[in-house]
Amino acid sequence: MTRVGVVGLGYWGPNLARNFDQLAELAWICDTNEQVRDVFASRYAGARVTADYDELLADPDLDAIVVSTPVPMHYAQTRQALEAGKHVLVEKPPAMHGPDMDELVRLSEERDLVCMPGHLLLYHPGVRKLKELIDAGALGEVLCVYGNRQNLGVVRTHENALWSLGVHDLSVILYLLDEEPAEAIAHGRDFLTPGVEDVVFCYLRFPSGKIAHMHLSWLDPHKLRKITVVGKEKMVVFDDMELERKVTVYEKGPWQRAESYGEWQTRSGDINIPKIPTDEPLRLECEHFLALVRGEGDRRKVARDGAMVVRALERLTESLGRR
Repeated sequence: MTRVGVVGLGYWGPNLARNFDQLAELAWICDTNEQVRDVFASRYAGARVTADYDELLADPDLDAIVVSTPVPMHYAQTRQALEAGKHVLVEKPPAMHGPDMDELVRLSEERDLVCMPGHLLLYHPGVRKLKELIDAGALGEVLCVYGNRQNLGVVRTHENALWSLGVHDLSVILYLLDEEPAEAIAHGRDFLTPGVEDVVFCYLRFPSGKIAHMHLSWLDPHKLRKITVVGKEKMVVFDDMELERKVTVYEKGPWQRAESYGEWQTRSGDINIPKIPTDEPLRLECEHFLALVRGEGDRRKVARDGAMVVRALERLTESLGRR
């Protein structure tokens, strides 16, 4: 079995440790907090426990490292792991600057290693259904995509809504359209914490002519986790807040111009709610990582797709800073 070490057992690390303990051999757990180490040492008695990241890197029998530490540490720890010959699954974003992410891509390709960002939503069966519909041409020509990720809190003071919320929808939009944006513009305001935008609006334009929009906010009366894809023939909505109706396909679209006023008549048909599997997205993500480690699938694509997300985030951040 693939031997895996999990680094960082704060907010998300415990979920990763749980999955890799079930799917592989959880060989190491690493955290700088002694109390956290004690808790997980008793939970995973077969794993070695340390506060020293270098111990994992020095283990010649360790195949892969899962990085779930604070974002500013991701780049350095991922680079160290790749240089040590380890496959890496790193929580998003793997780096905060495009050149740093490009370096991780280069290192992973030179050493034929997996460098996979943890873009969890890409493994959600509902998002996979959107991709299936788009690729099959079921929606007709895709015109635009927009995402709503809003709530009243949790308000963060160390990262803005773009980096905290936007990375989720941005990774999905780029995955669905499979293009890098030609234009990336962001507007926002720091209403609660100076210098930390809690409301952000983003606009993306792609070489094909498609456009995308993201509304990201901690200041909203509604909790929304929704992505809408508008095609010429049909439209589809992924709503992660729905328990059963995760994906809804609307047979709606522009039909023909009305002769009287030159307006467009619309076509409205059936509404279809496809059955979506209830598989845990994180488990599917971990399974995909392990498959890549075994040599199944395209190792280079996950790293290159992750670099596209980081570059777009960086461009949006630069745009936000100019306003």
